[in-house]
Amino acid sequence: MFPIFYSEKFLQHRSGRFHPERPERLQRLVATLQKPYWQGKLQWHTPTAIEERSPLPFAQWVHAQEYIDRVAQISQNGGGRLDPDTGLSASSYEVALLGINAWMDGVEQVLGSGSPAFVLSRPPGHHALSNRGMGFCIFANAAIAAHYALKRLGVKRVAILDWDVHHGNGTQALIESSPEIAYCSLHESPHYPGTGDAHERGDYNNVLNVPMPPGSGIQEYRVAFRDRVLPFLKSWHPDLLVVSAGYDAHAADPLASILLQAQDFGELTDYVLEITPYTLFGLEGGYELDALTESVTTTIERCLALGHQPSQSRC
Repeated sequence: MFPIFYSEKFLQHRSGRFHPERPERLQRLVATLQKPYWQGKLQWHTPTAIEERSPLPFAQWVHAQEYIDRVAQISQNGGGRLDPDTGLSASSYEVALLGINAWMDGVEQVLGSGSPAFVLSRPPGHHALSNRGMGFCIFANAAIAAHYALKRLGVKRVAILDWDVHHGNGTQALIESSPEIAYCSLHESPHYPGTGDAHERGDYNNVLNVPMPPGSGIQEYRVAFRDRVLPFLKSWHPDLLVVSAGYDAHAADPLASILLQAQDFGELTDYVLEITPYTLFGLEGGYELDALTESVTTTIERCLALGHQPSQSRC
């Protein structure tokens, strides 16, 4: 069965009225995954409670204490804004911490089983910088998960693939000076947040940005994966691959102009699993509810198909 990490507490984070990053994103998706068709195929996991394992020491690996304290204070005061796009409610601080635990639990699951898993959490994290939340993001889940694998679980090399339609400026900034972590992003350009130039390489040739022009579809993504993404990630020989799985590159998404369809994310998933089955998918963006649901379920279907194939050894 395919492992899913999810908690209803993730619904308690609220970014503001009419905000695209809303609880319904997970409500619609989870309701679909709980239908009879999926029974016997999915294994639901509740993330480790923050009272049982405090995520703070792990957040401090990448975030300034002053910033963490600011997020906590805003939430304790009933909510507010980190920036014009990124709102907090009274529960947001604890929900974001629980998200960190979910991603770390997912890493443990993948490394223990040798097969993929999916974290269905919110808020997203790939725009979060060391001392600043932005772009709907509070804490840098993918970067923290990568460091957790390296520092606590004994792996040697981690790769992060970010297929969200927006460049993960936070993730790149937080890992580009780490020789054990590679980062690869495909993202619409020009587009928010205006980062992710193709010439950026990181301190250890560990960054690959693949800007995609507006109107790109699966044909352009195939070329990018075959010619650039797969060679880069395979050459890294990762013990763990973390996918910042945003689905706002879908043609129906209101926040971008890339033209992927739900089935195309299945093809991208096949490329990912070609690199290694030791893969953790973690939800980032995706704001049209039907498109998000169809795209995530397509990813999960492809991962389930992997379970019917001979197992592969870790890279």
